[in-house]
Amino acid sequence: MNQTPLHPCYAPLPGARMVDFAGWRLPLHFEGGILAEHRAVRGAAGLFDVSHMGRIRLRGPHAAAYVDWLATNSLPEAGSSGCRYSLLCAEDGGCIDDIVVCRPGEQSLDLTVNAASRARVLEWITGPNPWTRSGRALPAIEDVTSRTAQLALQGPASLEILAARCDADLAGLRNYHFLPGIRVAGIPALVSRTGYTGEDGFELFVDAPDAPALWRALLEAGAPLGLVPCGLGARDTLRFEAGMPLYGQELGLGINPLEAGLGRFVDLAKGDFSGKRALEAVARDGAARKRIGLEMIDAAVARTGHAVRRGEEEIGRITSGGKCPTVGIFGAMALVRRDAAEEPEYEIDIRGRWKRAGARPLPFYRRGTGPRTDEAAVSARGKGRRP
Repeated sequence: MNQTPLHPCYAPLPGARMVDFAGWRLPLHFEGGILAEHRAVRGAAGLFDVSHMGRIRLRGPHAAAYVDWLATNSLPEAGSSGCRYSLLCAEDGGCIDDIVVCRPGEQSLDLTVNAASRARVLEWITGPNPWTRSGRALPAIEDVTSRTAQLALQGPASLEILAARCDADLAGLRNYHFLPGIRVAGIPALVSRTGYTGEDGFELFVDAPDAPALWRALLEAGAPLGLVPCGLGARDTLRFEAGMPLYGQELGLGINPLEAGLGRFVDLAKGDFSGKRALEAVARDGAARKRIGLEMIDAAVARTGHAVRRGEEEIGRITSGGKCPTVGIFGAMALVRRDAAEEPEYEIDIRGRWKRAGARPLPFYRRGTGPRTDEAAVSARGKGRRP
């Protein structure tokens, strides 16, 4: 089982519950538990070890053209210090992975990929694929996951915490932009204003040997402001509450990005890219399915894989479900047939019993607005509670 460079920092902590995830030994939660960590990120800040995420560098004269072909979204402009959320799609439009592209140079591009997808992504981008079969050259491709580390500092206090240990002006760093070659607690780092929690925050990329010192420095700087270490459990509840997709649940080889509600990250106006023809056909004809949000009416908790029906007809499956602590509901995301995606109410098969759920717009939580209270989102039928 793989361990990140930060494993020795937190494995001995009181209350640290370690689990195996995608081949890595990682914390599920610490002493306070998942709910306390979730609330810390929404109200102050949380520090996550996300070094299990894959980090792949592409360099050389063909790097920009190749990543532009790989990714559904347009690339950040050279010199913009920009990052882009994007997707890697197979020729049939199915998602190989969702990624973040960072462009530190004209022909230098960094991909952050999901841990569970890393081997598949590397196999795809190193070929064979339509690019290589056409005889076009590949750039230099290097998997740097094992010799680097990635920390995520998330929450409304994250800027103040990081600024106290940083030699750069972070206040002016825009969302989905990065600063390379700066020092945080004296440690060289690339810092991006990105995250997976629905809050303001930063991700820090450093050499693996430097990660423990950076972890300790950030926790020390943030303790007076309520910073706590956080595990996988809170990361999942935070992203779910914010309506963010998880690869393997809302995305996969059998789910295209238009079905998943990610059409804004598919630039059909740009040049050729893998899966473009298939996605053009989906855009023209309409996606067969749609990702929707649900709020439990009956006292029950929907979980991944539960069937969804309209009347007596099964029309889809739950992709993610659980409690939304900030909003105070039990919610779910589901992938359902397009012709059944606008119903006001559905039923979910939970342990052999059909439980009612009402349609609710995604995301359940949006930073700066608090819980969703628009008329369409508030059900007069009540809120599900844990049974």
